[in-house]
Amino acid sequence: MMRILMVCLGNICRSPLAEGILRHLAAQRQLNWEIDSAGTGNWHVGHAPDHRSIQVARLHGIDISGLRGRQFQAEDFDRFDRIYVMDLDNYRDVLRKSRTQADRDKVQLLLEHQQPVPDPWYDDALFEPVYQLIYNACERIVKG
Repeated sequence: MMRILMVCLGNICRSPLAEGILRHLAAQRQLNWEIDSAGTGNWHVGHAPDHRSIQVARLHGIDISGLRGRQFQAEDFDRFDRIYVMDLDNYRDVLRKSRTQADRDKVQLLLEHQQPVPDPWYDDALFEPVYQLIYNACERIVKG
């Protein structure tokens, strides 16, 4: 079983979208994967995803409304095989909690070429383009 964790800052916009999209694509391909998401910050622990993330996912047939925010912990390195982060700040924050080179080797940016996934929190118009960026990255992941 492959275990994948998606990480952003607050775990209410980008990483829940990534979790929902990757779950959807993995289920379509009948992959035996465990997928979760977390935030580097603790502001939204226990909260549902942002209503705009829920809305854009729903427009594409994916329901993320039942997800709840949680904070990334060092123990996540033990539980997950791969940890995808949304931007360089998330990358640095996750690596700060790493204990070994094996931990660090699990962490990579979701998008190729060190590109960040923009944080749509301050701009409603970014939610659809962010969805598309994440969807394309998740398609790449499931295709191996």
